[in-house]
Amino acid sequence: MGNLIEPNNSLKSEIQEPEAPFLRACRRLKVDSTPVWFMRQAGRYLPEYRAIREKYTLLEICQNPSLAAEVTLQPIRRFDLDAAILFSDILLPVKALGFHLDFTAGEGPHITPSIQSIEDIRKLISLPVQTNFEYIAETIRITRKELGEIPLIGFCGAPFTVASYLLEGGKSSNFIKTKQWMYTAPAEFKDLLERLVEVLIAYISLQIESGVQAVQIFDSWVGVLSPSDYERFIFPYSQRLIQAASAYGIPVIHFGTGNATLIPLMKKAGGNVMGLDWRIPLDVAWGWLGSEWAVQGNLDPVALLAPREELKEKVLEILRRVQGRPGHIFNLGHGILPNTPVENVQAVVDWVHELSAKAILEVE
Repeated sequence: MGNLIEPNNSLKSEIQEPEAPFLRACRRLKVDSTPVWFMRQAGRYLPEYRAIREKYTLLEICQNPSLAAEVTLQPIRRFDLDAAILFSDILLPVKALGFHLDFTAGEGPHITPSIQSIEDIRKLISLPVQTNFEYIAETIRITRKELGEIPLIGFCGAPFTVASYLLEGGKSSNFIKTKQWMYTAPAEFKDLLERLVEVLIAYISLQIESGVQAVQIFDSWVGVLSPSDYERFIFPYSQRLIQAASAYGIPVIHFGTGNATLIPLMKKAGGNVMGLDWRIPLDVAWGWLGSEWAVQGNLDPVALLAPREELKEKVLEILRRVQGRPGHIFNLGHGILPNTPVENVQAVVDWVHELSAKAILEVE
């Protein structure tokens, strides 16, 4: 089963030394202050986003390039962020396999039909990504024009995380169905990942060829796996997706949560930047990764709800662990929570830029 979009490697030769701090940090180049952006920085904590959601569903926004571009730009207008991330959802690509995707208020994504048997996997179709997701390409074109020099990050889910939604039918707290498929029908589980990774490669390729300047691979639920299960069942597919994205020569951020024991294997799977959550000290993980890696993270999203003095101390702790070393992008360990105070987000952006600039000067 071939890729639905072949990577355009001619783009690689056009990439020059990046000037934007975020892109420089991805390549471990010197910056004047640590760049900062947040996962889910466009979302329900912003009143301007809530105003749009009163009129449109999540899917309606994702599939309307003007609306998706507007939402992508909202946090950029409000905060001095160093990158924007495309407003979309990691589950959109499942539509290319013939699934119906919907979002239920208070419950999250709902995918139908659910996979109940081996025959359900065999019946999966593969729709052409380029024609079925033209709205993603158009959103990227509109957004890039408005962003100017601020980089735009594209993204997709990693094979395991997306497969878990397909097998569970939505969100899960224990991933019982997913692991049962892994253990009792490993050949069919791998067949599902084979089909899925081809769609994800095509989907991320479409974004890159449409103009995103970096991509993040979200393996949000990979932390539920043991290292041996990750290596046996998941590693080859994550590696294939990351290699396809890396072939374009742009930075690839490899992100997971609860993944401290998986970092050596995720490093082997590939990327340029490792996204870290708050469960592991940033400098410890960086020591495991080595000097050839940049790192992203790793503030606990709940810290944004803490009193100002506590929040600032947590920001300082992360910057102390970095010690002015090039290759750090400040972010959360997961997405911004809906009840996050806007003023705390603003404070963190300001603190990171101000305090890291001083730290970098001291190191020099």
